[in-house]
Amino acid sequence: MNKPSLRERALRCLSRRDYSRAELTAKLAPYGTDEEIEAMLDRMDELCLQSDARMAENWVRTHANRFGRARLQNELILRGVGRELIEEAINGIANELERAHAAWQSRYSALPIDAREWARQARFLLARGFAAETVHAVLHGEPEENMEIETP
Repeated sequence: MNKPSLRERALRCLSRRDYSRAELTAKLAPYGTDEEIEAMLDRMDELCLQSDARMAENWVRTHANRFGRARLQNELILRGVGRELIEEAINGIANELERAHAAWQSRYSALPIDAREWARQARFLLARGFAAETVHAVLHGEPEENMEIETP
């Protein structure tokens, strides 16, 4: 039985989900030389089979409801996506404060009643990558019409 070619391996990966160029390069590294992989990825890019921009947009769209701007950026950087593409993908999502409020509501049903509970809820939101001022606004129960925090 023949082993799958480098192209077939790449297509199998991309049929499951979008990968960044860096992720796909790492995944294919055991099966070909750097030159072969680069040439094959260049061809896939020409045919629009692999796109870092599309991967970033899809990843942000599926994870934006759970994570804040900082976490989204860091995750995409770890996946090898360029900063310009990250900014484009993140700028197209909903308001940070609305998303933080939704993430908070999915976990907690009431505002914190003491400092210990406040710290616990704040850590939850901060770990998800929401900015400190956003966390502060959510945990102080500011009405949504006043929720207008600018993100950098």
